[in-house]
Order: sequence, then structure tokens, then C-alpha cells
Amino acid sequence: MNNLTKNEIWFVTGSQHLYGPKTLQQVDVDSKTIVDGLNATGKLPVELIFKPVVKTPDEILDICMEATADKNCIGVITWMHTFSPAKMWIAGLKALQKPYMHLHTQFNRDLPWSEIDMDYMNLHQSAHGDREFGFINSRMRKNRKVVVGHWQDENVQNQVAKWSRTAIGWADSQGLKIARFGDNMRNVAVTEGDKVEAQIKFGWEIHAYGVGDLVEYVEKVTDAEVDTLYNEYEQLYAVAENCKPGKQYHENVRVQARYEIAMKRFMENGGFKAFTSNFENLTGLAQLPGLASQRLMAAGYGFGAEGDWKQSALLRIIKTMSQGMEGGSSFMEDYTYHLDPANEGVLGAHMLEICPSIAAKKPRLEVHPLGIGGKDAPARLVFDSATGDAMNVTLIDMGNRFRIIVNTLDVVEPLGSLPKLPVASAFWKTHPNLADGAAAWIYSGGTHHSAYTLALTPDFIENFAEIADVEFVLIDKNTKLTELKKELRWNEIYYMLNGSLK
Repeated sequence: MNNLTKNEIWFVTGSQHLYGPKTLQQVDVDSKTIVDGLNATGKLPVELIFKPVVKTPDEILDICMEATADKNCIGVITWMHTFSPAKMWIAGLKALQKPYMHLHTQFNRDLPWSEIDMDYMNLHQSAHGDREFGFINSRMRKNRKVVVGHWQDENVQNQVAKWSRTAIGWADSQGLKIARFGDNMRNVAVTEGDKVEAQIKFGWEIHAYGVGDLVEYVEKVTDAEVDTLYNEYEQLYAVAENCKPGKQYHENVRVQARYEIAMKRFMENGGFKAFTSNFENLTGLAQLPGLASQRLMAAGYGFGAEGDWKQSALLRIIKTMSQGMEGGSSFMEDYTYHLDPANEGVLGAHMLEICPSIAAKKPRLEVHPLGIGGKDAPARLVFDSATGDAMNVTLIDMGNRFRIIVNTLDVVEPLGSLPKLPVASAFWKTHPNLADGAAAWIYSGGTHHSAYTLALTPDFIENFAEIADVEFVLIDKNTKLTELKKELRWNEIYYMLNGSLK
């Protein structure tokens, strides 16, 4: 995963020379106090860096160009302590290529009613200074996050922290390399998409490799390396008796260990952070990479089955944003329904590739035939997902734009055991209910694949969509189908016209 200690977010405060050196000195002191205070909360995933107040168009342009060029700077937070004439910001905002938040706060929370004088009023002008700054952003059609409230308020701090994690995800998205082992599943529409536009819009580099390129790495893995990794499996998982040394399926487990080592080495050598597989393209491999894919997801790699590079990249970004948080994230598929009107739900699963980061208990390592594909029985981890609030996130290509869809979920205990279905799975209640939630997903064009996460909430993804300037559709407890269908139609018009406004 990413080394978060290298990332920085810059705090830039705007003012002007009109107020004189004494007031400007106090602006610097107050801004530094806010930065120190936010850093001291322990909520921020990266360090917030104080930058001296900017007072002229040249200073603003310089700081925006510096932020754009600095590799460690992943975003900027702006605040207008006093009034900062917004025409000064035009050149800087045009040059700024990093995501930014507009923090509409005030240094003092309460008004000192009996002591207010003009010096106080001249210093504490965020109420209209930030409105001036907000106008020029709207006039320039700039996407940004606006957070309103006192900087010591916990809700404000949490919003800053969430946006900071989104900025981490966006930074990871830039130049994100995805290795596709084999092509997309034949004749499947939803896993396809415009890879050139994805690189333009998100920064992703999608590379295709024949399975033979991976086989070369597999053949170079030593037995000693496999032995070492198998010993790790014994420590982490409940290994089935028939998978242990000398037993029927032990070699099948060793094959997956060999794949895991080879795939990780391949991706490390190529700088890849996400990958796809496809059981239709396995020439030279005895098994579909199951346990190997699960383990690599747990290590932070994005994954998409059947060549689904969009969900692979999305999962990687979600894992990056949620690093260090409670709750795991996984590739997921809506597999089958429980349609009892009194207790309806969705069983999410896949043949093999569900990340153990979402497991409720210690996963079981087992080997079973797939039933399709004509390959050897692959090893896999079997478990039930942890329960709680979760969401499915998917990315689709609408032809003229990308759309990110989020559906919130309640993950609950399964209604029974699955002794004949040896896969990892999750059982959830779809919001607002199964009928309306599934209909809303289908009206929106949602895929059967998704990135499933117990760690993040929809606002993380909405922030990301805002930065990427792509459509965001939320299906949650408040969703009404009639309103959603209107939203989709309105969005269609907006995105047809949007380009002419910029």
C-alpha cells in the first residue's frame, strides 16, 4: 500500500495588502493555529502543511504552481480569513491541478459581543471573504469540496479527514497501472470500456498481457519459496485436512502459492497496483488464480474478475482511501437472491475471488472443483463477511461519460449455513429495499461486479467523483424510483452540455 507519511495537504489562506502588516501577521498566526489544531486531532491521515498568507495575484499563482509541481502535495485547503478579491485567484486556480477543499470557517467560534470593534471586523471577514472566493470558483466551473463550520467542531474535522482520504485515493489514481492477464470475458458488455478516456479522466494505465507472460514468472518460482508461503497459510488460516502436506489437495494449494508469488513479482516489477484475470484465458495455468487473487487483494492490490479493469482500479482506490480504517473491502458480485417477502436479501459472492479483509472469522483454506472452465480444482479461502453498514460501488462507461454508482447496504448474518457452496460470501439487505434498490441499480446501468466496502461511506466516493468530474449516483435509504429516474434524465442533459461551459 501507499506510504501515507510522504503525502501532504497544503493550507493556503487568502488576504490582501489593504489590511496592513499587523493584521496580515495575525492572519498568519491564526492560520498556523488552525493547521496545528487540525493536525493535533489525530483524525487526518496525512500532515496538513501551513503556507504563509497569499496577498497578490503573483503569490497566489506561485503557490498554486508549486502545489501542482510538488509530488508530495496531494491537495490544497483554501480559506479566506479576510476579504481576498477573487480576480486575484483566477490565474492560480487555472494553474492548480491538485484537488482542493474550500474550508468556510472562522478563527473565533463565538462573537465577543461587548468587545467587537472595527479591528475585529476587519480581521474576521470569512463570512464574506469566502463568498467572494466561492463565486470565482463557481464562475470558473471549478469542482471543489466546500466544508462549513468552526474548525474545532468534530463534524468539520471529520469532513476534512474524509476529504483528505479522498485526495489520497486521487493521488493513487494518477498513473495507476493495471495488469490485465487475458482479455475481457467474451461478449460481456459491462466489463468493457474506453481505456483511453479512463487514462484521460482518472490517470489509469491499462496494460494487457497474455497468460504466457505470467507463466514465465510462475515457472521461476522455487519450491523453497512455495514452502515458506505455505507455512504462512498454516499460521493465518484454518487449513482443511485434505490440503495439508501429504494429503489429496496439498499440491493444489502449492500451485496457488506459486501463482501468488509469481503474480506479485510480476506486478512489483511492472509497478502495477491492480490486476484482472479471466477463466477463459488460462492457457499454461493449471488452475484459475483463486487463493492467489484473494491474498493479493488483502495485500492492497485491486482486482477485477473476467477482465473487469474498471472495478479492479476502483477497488484499489477504495483500499488506498481506507488504509488504516476499520472494515475491509473486496471485489464482489451480486450472485443470487433470497426473495422471501418477510426477509429478503442478496447473497453476494464469486467463484473464488473475495478478499479476506472482510472476513468475520478466521478463513478456512479449502480446495474444490469449479464446475466450469475445465481446469484443476483451485484452492480458495472460505468465509462469511463481517456484518454492518456497507456499500457496493461500481463504475460504468456510458459512452459519453463515466458514471459511479453507490448502493448502501446492511450486511447481516446469513440465514443459514452453506455446506455445499464453498465460497466466500456476504448476505445483505439492499437500500431502500430489494425491489427498489435493484431497480434503481438497473435503471442506472449498474454492473453485476462491484467494489464492496465495510470501511467507507458514500461521501468518500462522492468526493472522488467530484474531483474526477464524473457523474455520481447514490442509491440509499432515501431513494425514490421516480426521483432517481428524473435525476438520470437530468444528468444526461447536463453532461451533454457541460463541456461547452468550461
